[in-house]
Amino acid sequence: MGTVVNKNQFELLAPGGDIESIKAAIVAGADAIYCGLDNFNARNRATNLTFENLNGIIKLAHQYDCKIFLTLNIIILESEIPALIRLLNKLVNTKVDGVIVQDLGLFYILKEHFPTLDVHASTQTNTHNEGQIQFLHQLTASRVNLSRELNIHEIKHLAQFGRQHNVLMEVFVHGSYCIGFSGLCYISSVRNGNSGNRGRCSQPCRDQYQTTDAGKDYPLNMKDNSAYLDMAALADAGVYSLKVEGRIKKSHYVHTVVDSWRKQIDNYCQSGEVLTDTTGLYTVFNRDFSNAYLQGDINKSMFIDNPRDHSANHFSKIYSCTSTEQVKQVKRKLYDDKTEIINTVDAQTKDLDISINSLSVSVAGSEGELLSVTISTPNETCTITSSSPLIKAGKHSLDEATVTKWANSFANADHYVASVELTKLDDGLFIPYKEQTAIKEQVAFILNGSRPTVSPVELPKLAVQQRDSKATPSLNVLISSQADIALAQDDQVNVYYQLPEAMHSNLAKMVSLFNSNSALIPWFPAILIGDNYQAAVEFMKSIKPVRIVTNNNGVGFAASQLGIKWIAGPQMNVTNSYSLKCLKEEFNCAGSFISNEIKQQQMKQIVKPDGFELFYSIYHPIMLLTSRQCLFHQTVGCKKKRFDDKCLRKCDKSASILSMKESSFVVDKQRGDHNSLYSPENYLNLDAIKDNAHLFDGYMVDLRDIKTLTQTALDKPALVNAFRSQLNGDVETTALYEEVSPTTMAQYRKGL
Repeated sequence: MGTVVNKNQFELLAPGGDIESIKAAIVAGADAIYCGLDNFNARNRATNLTFENLNGIIKLAHQYDCKIFLTLNIIILESEIPALIRLLNKLVNTKVDGVIVQDLGLFYILKEHFPTLDVHASTQTNTHNEGQIQFLHQLTASRVNLSRELNIHEIKHLAQFGRQHNVLMEVFVHGSYCIGFSGLCYISSVRNGNSGNRGRCSQPCRDQYQTTDAGKDYPLNMKDNSAYLDMAALADAGVYSLKVEGRIKKSHYVHTVVDSWRKQIDNYCQSGEVLTDTTGLYTVFNRDFSNAYLQGDINKSMFIDNPRDHSANHFSKIYSCTSTEQVKQVKRKLYDDKTEIINTVDAQTKDLDISINSLSVSVAGSEGELLSVTISTPNETCTITSSSPLIKAGKHSLDEATVTKWANSFANADHYVASVELTKLDDGLFIPYKEQTAIKEQVAFILNGSRPTVSPVELPKLAVQQRDSKATPSLNVLISSQADIALAQDDQVNVYYQLPEAMHSNLAKMVSLFNSNSALIPWFPAILIGDNYQAAVEFMKSIKPVRIVTNNNGVGFAASQLGIKWIAGPQMNVTNSYSLKCLKEEFNCAGSFISNEIKQQQMKQIVKPDGFELFYSIYHPIMLLTSRQCLFHQTVGCKKKRFDDKCLRKCDKSASILSMKESSFVVDKQRGDHNSLYSPENYLNLDAIKDNAHLFDGYMVDLRDIKTLTQTALDKPALVNAFRSQLNGDVETTALYEEVSPTTMAQYRKGL
């Protein structure tokens, strides 16, 4: 027998895409459920809930000691802020147990104006290092959903670090793997405007492509994640929340997976032993399973060349089927088993009621007496009286229509008014409006569990800070090769040098490079895991840069602690004014790039803080996703069976894949960086310069050597001069479009 563990050490967190799935998760034994409303959540394809459904769901879940967390985990557009505030003003007076958030502006709004709501950081925040946990903790996040790509040793380190800072760790233990790091995947957004950061991912990674050199038709399709057999390792790591993915899955799937994990957790806590029977998990939808990320063994077997249900194939192998008839028998059994599960779930959930509590109101009184209001719920009855007696009415009286309307306003998130009884109230009487309001407030207090309701918040109007449109914006150039350092000799441009993601092995080299080239400005990547993050911090301490740009908020946090001027990079996904306020006020950030996912109409409403710089990238290779997996295994092939630290440090390779619609994508691996997927055409947007003269203080030109189809006859110094001429307004834009082609600016036209 193994070590017995306290059951309360773990939370089993289940998906709830619709009401039936939520009910299925409750009866299967979930400790908590995450679900979304029609808006502001990252599973737009799920059925989701109405606000009225939400309150009934909360009531039902709490009857089973199950918590409800609401997903508000998308990036927010400026135009959506008023609707978001209206939602939060209602949500704050419900009994929801927490909200799950991605957007920095929403983090800020919750911290400043809705501090009673418990805040969780979504997987979309792509959290994988200590600095990010500190960053999110400062924004009041009580828990963080860690990146799916982390191994158990990295998870254990962050879980221990998080507990030291009162932040709990949440880990995906079952469901879909994404090929790219969450929050940094733009392939769906670039391809058709359906952004994963807005909950609209069309899953192009699951699409069929033209057969690759490695013989694969689905080169980006990964098996599903399952840590079912890793229960002991998760317990040892100190993980709190075990999260099941699947808000677009059906109720029988949710029930089966949650029930299996409930039994696993309970059995391990009681006996210290791990269950090994995965039959139930393979019976419902799966793409076969892998725990390779968790094991730190990133290998080619994590892929599967079929995005559809693997169940029949799995059991055909288990039963050693050798004929078509035997396979048919397996499929018939699977159908029967799933039907039995569906019937079982229906039977267990059919009597679960999500209606909110009824409220009966009785109003009574005669002239000279106090007005009496009795409210009755299924759980209690109480009477409230006015402070002053009823008097004969003058112009206004407590007639039936007035009192009925007033009594109906007693309804709240948990109660609806079922009846209003007025037979004991005499006609032609009146009490002052302030007394009616006072009674209504007392009723609200009682119905809210004898707690004050939270008054509606109105955000103060932001003071517009426009830049001097006569001043020429700065030209900022990004490089990643020492061969291009000569560009930094031009004192009319700011030259940024992208640091490698393998910072630990490159630390001495990078320190030497920047000490020898003081004009270079460090540009930090979005992914810095483990020792590579620590090396990034040591790098800043060593060279003490005047300013940096970072796409990793953990580096931003460290920079703020070190007193280093820092700029939030384009992969920080900034799309609204409150994200800018968050960066400046919470972390002393000096400026930010605005996301390339939004269009001109969506960015023109953004208000920047006083003394804060805004930037926009007008030319760059379009990164579609970054992966911790090797993308060459499935494309052109790779002699190595697994991706390891040596691959990260030394591999330098490029390839391409072609979709069935003949759209090509560039697979690129730079030395010291993870694998990435790029659009075939670079982004070139000169319209942004004239469209946003009031907004942007500087524009970026990315001259890194990513091998896309975009070609230019100009060498890099000449290209820099051409962009400088554009910013100075010296030349027509058409010339540069002719010299650099093919290019696209579709994102700027379509937006989110």
